[in-house]
Amino acid sequence: MTAKSAVRRRGVFSSLGQPKVAVMLMLGFSSGLPFFLSGNTLGYWLRDAGTTLAAIGFLSWVGLAYSLKFLWAPVIDRVDAPLFGRLGRRRGWMIVSQLIVALGLVMLAVIGLRAGLVAVGIFALVVAFASSTQDIVVDAWRIEAASDSDELGLLSSAYQLGYRAAIIVTDAFILISASHFGWRLSYAAMAVLMGVGLCATLMAGEPVRAARPLESRADTAPLWSGRGFFDAVIGPFREFFRTYGWLAVLMLAMISFYQLPEFVMGPMANPFYHDLGLSKDAVGAVRGSIGLVATLIGIAAGGVSTLRFGYLRTLIAGVILKIVVIANFATLAHTGPDLRVFGAVMFADNFGIGFAGVALVTYMSSLTTIGYTATQYALLSSAYTYVGKFAKGFSGVAVERLAVGRPLLDAYGLFFIGAGLLGVPALILCIVLARAVRQTRPAPAAAAEQGRVGL
Repeated sequence: MTAKSAVRRRGVFSSLGQPKVAVMLMLGFSSGLPFFLSGNTLGYWLRDAGTTLAAIGFLSWVGLAYSLKFLWAPVIDRVDAPLFGRLGRRRGWMIVSQLIVALGLVMLAVIGLRAGLVAVGIFALVVAFASSTQDIVVDAWRIEAASDSDELGLLSSAYQLGYRAAIIVTDAFILISASHFGWRLSYAAMAVLMGVGLCATLMAGEPVRAARPLESRADTAPLWSGRGFFDAVIGPFREFFRTYGWLAVLMLAMISFYQLPEFVMGPMANPFYHDLGLSKDAVGAVRGSIGLVATLIGIAAGGVSTLRFGYLRTLIAGVILKIVVIANFATLAHTGPDLRVFGAVMFADNFGIGFAGVALVTYMSSLTTIGYTATQYALLSSAYTYVGKFAKGFSGVAVERLAVGRPLLDAYGLFFIGAGLLGVPALILCIVLARAVRQTRPAPAAAAEQGRVGL
């Protein structure tokens, strides 16, 4: 390590005490909170009420809102939020989206399941739409608030930590709460927890790094003009493909397949625990203890690996881990509701997902252009949901088909092995991308790039 590198890294670690790191943790929590409440955790509630696996799988399609957020991201980039625009473009949209998420969760708590799957689906879609809008602006704030690439990695790790903490709450602690107080009261409590995001938004400073390019474009080309509309909607995508050329297609393809195993197995995880015979208290306790520790270790390991070995090497290691830990759920299907095995499976899963998540978020963040941050990152973060969000709708049908002629738990085991193997295309694309980047760079640029992305 050179003296200059050591100084830079000491500066990064000293920035851990900065207020924006605490804000990033809270915003990450706010972003992660609604994700399972309109998806996997909602599936547990539905399975508790006797809903079929096929219906649970299809209802998970409300998460397609996360795949389509690039369609309205240009508006978030160029237009102030209604009522709260005086707080700044980023902060204003944060508050609007957070309030709508909270309202949607309140409505789910009020109507419960008695209004039918259609009503539940509508309010789950409202939560998913507002949550994806919050993601657009929080991601933009994270990238624009970072002063350099090292701090971007730090803020990305803080975001992942907050996000995964919310996942623990909505995928573990809520089960214990639902077991003792019921699902409706538990969902109402989650709506109250959205106050963490509101507090973070009020604490956050409006990022100034992107102000000049945004104001310049606003002055010369209003959004309602032909040129302004073209620059807001087409400009971010044109700039992205201009910067990376044909590699942009390879990047988007790799990102699209990277999360496929996690998305496909997601809707069936909670029904699996239910059908396995594990109590909500047991699942919540293991996830909230072993799962939390494993998540923290995985995120820390992912951050260190990204800094030490670069984005692409960490991405490759992450997808290998993802394949193994998701296929490993088949072990639990064959051992039954053994809490020791369940704890081991949870530790491996949370470590692998946390590790891979830091690598993917940091890599995608590094590809954006200031001035188009929200739209370009929305494009990239939508890309990693395209295939998975569509495919996971058929997860319940897959388990039910596999259960024909064999026990249901054996069907679950085969399903998890297949879901894990869906990561193989992403692994191949990561390796191809690493080689392609190396071959398309001139020698001096390749050396510099090797230090940045760890090829």
